[in-house]
Amino acid sequence: MKLKILFLFAAIGLLLGIVSAYVAAQQLSAQPPVFSPAPNPYANGIYANGIVESRQTHGANIAIFPEVSGPITRVLAAEGSLVKAGDPLVIIDDSVQRETTGQQKAQLEVAVAQIANARASLKSVADTFAKQQRSYTLDPQSVSQDTLDTARNAVAVAETNLRVVERQQVALSRAAAASEALLRKYTIRAPRDGIVLSIQAAAGSYVSSQGAYDGYIQGYLPLVIIGSAPEELEIRCYVDEILINRLPPAEKMVARMYVQGTDINLPLTYERMQPYVSPKIELSNQRQERVDVRVLPIIFRFDKPANLNLYPGQLVDVYIGAK
Repeated sequence: MKLKILFLFAAIGLLLGIVSAYVAAQQLSAQPPVFSPAPNPYANGIYANGIVESRQTHGANIAIFPEVSGPITRVLAAEGSLVKAGDPLVIIDDSVQRETTGQQKAQLEVAVAQIANARASLKSVADTFAKQQRSYTLDPQSVSQDTLDTARNAVAVAETNLRVVERQQVALSRAAAASEALLRKYTIRAPRDGIVLSIQAAAGSYVSSQGAYDGYIQGYLPLVIIGSAPEELEIRCYVDEILINRLPPAEKMVARMYVQGTDINLPLTYERMQPYVSPKIELSNQRQERVDVRVLPIIFRFDKPANLNLYPGQLVDVYIGAK
């Protein structure tokens, strides 16, 4: 009986081995790719990395750095919101500067009052001197020379005091204006109409003229980045310096971009070139990143389809050719 059971287990094991070997020998058919790699549509096309950004007549997105330092008390704008020129975006703690500005305004008010008093004093002694001088002219015996000299000196002293307080008023006025201007810098405002692309700090975080510290990259980033309207986008391409000599003339330049991770591609129209070859810093956007590749930036514009999701900062593949 035991021998039969052993033969049965052996047969089952042999059968399982044969099935496993058969299954392992079968070749599974490859799954079709989710998207096709970006093909070169031109005979001598040049490949370049591209990045989506807001359309600008020159330069790139507006990076805002505070001119003053301190903790943020309020964030008034949201990322993705449309803003108008002058709209407040972020408020930095201005309590100390507000007190300083208030004190300087109070000192200016005191100086203005002192000017009024100095002018009244000058008028009083000037009237007294004028009366005594007229009396002396009519009758030299009516007023002594010492009295007349004393009155004349009093007028000179009053005039000097008025000039001093007037100069003090001018200095305090300038100081108060400068303090008021500095106070306004604690409120970060939109320099132009556009869309808020990024706000790097929250209420309570500390910012300085270097921007806002980012723990991920362990460096400083702009406090706020503003771009143009969301439908106004362009592509900034970085052409490797070894490929610059292969670029066609601007009037013959054509290009096509491929959205990474999709089969979507769109034609591009040459807009402008930044004629300055610069280091390729795009991984962390930090100056301490050590690179030995230099690139030439070329900007293309395109018409964005309504159903296509593209955002500033998104990477695309670009091929540049000639007409």
